[in-house]
Order: sequence, then C-alpha cells, then structure tokens
Amino acid sequence: MPEQHYLREQTCIVGIGETAYTRGTPKSALELALEAAMSAIEDAGIAPEAIDAVILPGGAGSGGTAGDFCANLGLQDLHYTTSLQEMGGAMCVSAVESAAVALASGIAHYALIPMCSRFYSGRKARQVTSDPGTGLQSAETIRDYYAPFGVAAPPQHYAWMAQRHMQLYGTTHEQLGAVVVAMRKHAQLHPNALMKRAPITLEDYLSSRWVSYPYRLLDCCLETDGAAALLMTTAERAKDLRSKPVYVMGVTSGHPFPPHDIPNRPDILKIGLDFCAPRAYAMAGVTPSDIDFAEIYDCFTGQAILQIEAAGFCKKGEGGPFVENGRIELGGALPINTHGGLLSQAHNTGMNHLVEAVVQLRHDAGARQVQDAELGVVTGWGGHGHGSIAIVRR
Repeated sequence: MPEQHYLREQTCIVGIGETAYTRGTPKSALELALEAAMSAIEDAGIAPEAIDAVILPGGAGSGGTAGDFCANLGLQDLHYTTSLQEMGGAMCVSAVESAAVALASGIAHYALIPMCSRFYSGRKARQVTSDPGTGLQSAETIRDYYAPFGVAAPPQHYAWMAQRHMQLYGTTHEQLGAVVVAMRKHAQLHPNALMKRAPITLEDYLSSRWVSYPYRLLDCCLETDGAAALLMTTAERAKDLRSKPVYVMGVTSGHPFPPHDIPNRPDILKIGLDFCAPRAYAMAGVTPSDIDFAEIYDCFTGQAILQIEAAGFCKKGEGGPFVENGRIELGGALPINTHGGLLSQAHNTGMNHLVEAVVQLRHDAGARQVQDAELGVVTGWGGHGHGSIAIVRR
C-alpha cells in the first residue's frame, strides 16, 4: 500500500474557537457550534464566505447539518462536506484527516470543522452509544447483545479491556489513578476547565465509588456542554493569514477487528490506534521519541493507557508503569492532556484535545505551557476502539 507522504505538511490548522464548558446551558447545540465556529473564523482572519468545506465529525450531531452552517454563516458555494459519526470519539481527529485530503487535493480551500457535545443537557453517552439511529457501528451490538445482560453504558464494556490489561500485565489501581491525578492537576491551570477548582489526590481517587470494576467514578470522563471548532487550509494559503499555522504532519484512522464487538476479537487489547499510528509516524517522518506532548482521548483511564501504548510511547503492557511518578504531568518526560482532558476539562468528544494542541504549539498556553513545544500528538478513540491520530508541529 503506498504511503501518503504527499499529505505531510500540506495543510494547517489556522483557526480555533471554543465556548465555555458548562454543566447546563440555555443554548441550543447549533447556537454553541456557531459561536465556536465564528471564533475560529475570526481567529483565522478570513471572511466566513471563503469557507467551501464543512466537515461534520458527528454529522448533524456536531451541532447542526452542513445546511445549517451554510445558512447561518453565508456559505454560498460549498464544495465538500462529510460526516464521521461512525467513528464515535475518534471522529474529530478523523475529520482533520478528511479535511487534509480535501484541501491537499484541491477539492476545497478552507474547511470548517465544528463540534458541539451536550452530554450534560442532552442525551447521555450511555443513551447515544446503544442507539443505532446515531450511526455508531457498535450501537446494534450493544442494544441486542450487551444490554440484555445489563451492559449498556460505556464504562461497563470498556472495563473489560481495563480488567484484561490488569490481569495480563499487572496494571494497578494506583496506576489508573495516576492518570486521573495528572489530568486534574493540569485542569487547575486552565481557565476553561470544569474542574479547575477541584483538585484531587490519589487517596481521593482510591476512595471514589465503584462504577464498573475496575472503574471508579473518577476513572470516568465528565458529562458537560460546550463546543469547539477548527478552521483548516493549505500551507500555501496559511502564509497570508492572521494566526500562526499549525502544520498537519501526519493524520490517519484505524479500526479494530471485528469493529462492532469486543469479546469476539482474538485480542481485545488490539485497538484501531495500533493499526493507524505506525502509518501516521511514517507519514510525518518522525518517531514517538520526537514528540513533546500528547493529547490522548481519555474517555476512561484504561483506554488512555491503551492509547499511550498504541501511540508508541511505551511497549505493550508497560503503560501502567509509564504513567507513574509524574512522567505524564507538566514537567515530566511526556506531558499528556495539558488541558485536563475529558476527565477534568470537559467532554467535547476530543475536539478540545485538538484545540489544546494548537494552543500549545502557538506557545499560548500560559501556566500550562510545555516548554519549547514543537511537536504534538492528538489521538481519538470511539465506538469499540476505533482510533485516529494526528501529528502536528509548530
């Protein structure tokens, strides 16, 4: 299979926008998504009507349809639109991949990627993931084969993977807790983090209530409301824009097999990121040891550790020891989720991870800035282990 090296550094993220993250909002999903989109457009310094591609990570569930964005932003000549909702939480990074292809091929000139998640005020994740009407590949499996046995919520079926990792490799509760504590420390430094005034210790983590063994309450991501958006264009056009561009060096997506079901896999710890991460590094021409920070899709602590391994930052089975002793905290060898992640900033389906990577590479992160950050990784995780990864540089 030919490598897609031709996409390396051909496109850039030139605009970012983000609303406040809250628990409860009087605004509709479309209002929030448009607010974030306008912020991204203003950040890029382009006229809204220049946008000719709208990539919807979650289809209409991103906050509105492509038609809604056309009508409200005055996009009179849309060249390209697509939806990635089948990818679940991997969809935002996959949307960057779609935008890169559309822009580098000349199909479009400016691509808007909006994403609104209303997991607090709208339908909860446990309702969405078991509803085939959402388009999620795993939804029918959950409804027809897991739910009759009382397994319908994500922490339940994701817990199988965490438990397997603990049995095979000796991963401990304290190591899961190290992920939580790191994310919460970083959230204290972010003005738009929901948990910015709620520090925790490892003892707090270990005393939090069980949800589904081995997951406690604090192993689970937040349920929040809010939106974010990206504006992308080609590297050539980015030279004339207002904000410092962040270059997409490599971006790929991958899928576990079979994608719909976890227990019938030969290895339930082999995830989509295992397939796509090597292709992303080859595309980017860098190795994991070159990376300065990572924004890892932390829906649950065990899934974050699986992705740290699959992204190549340590060997399989070594993710538990890897997160110990402050290694993933600011000042550590590989700061992870410098915004607080889904566990402590907000759950915007990973779009907030992409925004944070851009902020870090612009060196605009203030107290949470990774010193001299030049290269970052962002991962996505969705459904029953779909994966995506973007390698971006300053």
